[in-house]
Amino acid sequence: MLPASYQLPAAVLLLLGGIVACFFGYRFFRIVLAICGFIIGALAASSVFGPSDTLGMVGAALVGGLMGALVLVGAYFVGVALVGAALGSLAAHVLFAASGTDPHFIVILFSAVIGAVASMYLQRYVLIFGTGFGGALMLLHGGLALAGARLPGMPPVGSGVWLPYPLDPAPGQPWVPVAWILLGLIGAGVQLGWTGGEKGRVRRRKRESG
Repeated sequence: MLPASYQLPAAVLLLLGGIVACFFGYRFFRIVLAICGFIIGALAASSVFGPSDTLGMVGAALVGGLMGALVLVGAYFVGVALVGAALGSLAAHVLFAASGTDPHFIVILFSAVIGAVASMYLQRYVLIFGTGFGGALMLLHGGLALAGARLPGMPPVGSGVWLPYPLDPAPGQPWVPVAWILLGLIGAGVQLGWTGGEKGRVRRRKRESG
């Protein structure tokens, strides 16, 4: 939660961070961890203060953001495991959503554990797909926040207190999940083919025989 006057710079930060994460996440994973840690810490710390306490909200957002960035960057392997856990729980949500039901908490927990364990063995691909889809979500958050009142049902920029919804950038917009999946696949594909480096490719180039 942030004061409405800070919505524009926060949206720009989300947009730029989303571009880096979505298309360069594997190559600059520590930078992505710092960005994500800052955003998570800022949102968590600022929510402690009421909407009328602008100074306290902004101060808490800065302190919480810096602490979150330091924690995730310092705990690199924890960050890798978190990406895997997030992918596992997301996969469970998508599978159950296709059948029109909500997954049980135990299913989500089990899927998160499987994802975290898999991330240790398939680290490269988990990071590529995790940052691709995570960056796509950040991109949508930033872009939709900048769009504001130009979209139906979206509050105008600078109105009230800005409270982003982590998994739903635009409540009531049915095209957003489709755009997120497509953008995430494009980001992961770009990383696998180009920006992820040779180790990020699905097929490595054959070494030339002497």
